[in-house]
Amino acid sequence: MAIKTSDLNAKLFGKANKRRATTPAEAQEAVKEQAQFIDLAVAGEEMVSFELVRVPADKVVSDTVVFEENAREQSFLNEHALSDVLTSLREHGQQYPAIGRKNDQGKIEVLDGSRRRMACILAEREFMIYVAEKIDTKHAKFMSDVANSHKPLSLYEKGKEMQAKLDSGEAEDQKSLAKIFQCSEALVSGALKAAALPLELLQAYPNVSDLGRPTIVKLHKQYFSLTEEQQNTLLKQCGEGEKFVWQRSEAQGVARLTKEVTETLEAWITELLPSKKSASANKIELVKGRASYQRKGSNVSLNMKKVDDATMQEILDFIKSKLD
Repeated sequence: MAIKTSDLNAKLFGKANKRRATTPAEAQEAVKEQAQFIDLAVAGEEMVSFELVRVPADKVVSDTVVFEENAREQSFLNEHALSDVLTSLREHGQQYPAIGRKNDQGKIEVLDGSRRRMACILAEREFMIYVAEKIDTKHAKFMSDVANSHKPLSLYEKGKEMQAKLDSGEAEDQKSLAKIFQCSEALVSGALKAAALPLELLQAYPNVSDLGRPTIVKLHKQYFSLTEEQQNTLLKQCGEGEKFVWQRSEAQGVARLTKEVTETLEAWITELLPSKKSASANKIELVKGRASYQRKGSNVSLNMKKVDDATMQEILDFIKSKLD
């Protein structure tokens, strides 16, 4: 019986289950059905062939890496941040394969699916991913950015992207960033403040994506009210015992954990800052309700109220004559 060349190739190379996808809907259907081979139009341009690879649970960490230009901060991916996928994955396994490429070191580089990858690691389940041999960095970045649009980035991650555009000159100020990212200037300001905070401080929380702008703005103000030495002390407290702050809490649920972490950080910062009460105790009143001064070492600060221009000039001239 005659056999077609295409059928022969399929038998020889195991490519009978192959799908060609030219639209997002076709691609989603092919991925859903877990076809062994699919052809995708990357970034709407040339067709690229992807093969479905099943990475054993004990090989996911060693055989796969996340695309280094992926905007998602991988250290934030814990059981709380991945709760939306972990339960289903533990019960039924991975439903939708990720997408990646082979890098120069021969490892599988994840472009779309870094959350699924980490969920498989935490759940100790097999990781499925479509892998292509030839995808350049430009197209890899495109696929990674598109993938991240499905699950919103945290303010910190958005801020990192915004800061990168400022540093590269692609954006001049917060107003231009708001246009590029199609958001308010207030959100841009909050995101940049988040990006300015150290990772160790944000890792104190169970799910950084849950932190809204008010919390970030307050945390930014509190953190940068500390001296560099005090900041280092705070970060050291955050990393004590090789556990994040949220991991040391016995509170249940992300909301309660987040509240407790915020209260803990605020308590630590209050302890590090000088007491306002002790500062006011050093104030010496010269004229009740009109003039007082404070001395710290060889430095003196003078505070006066209800002083007219002529009197102020006389006082300034006197001080100048004494210090010249």
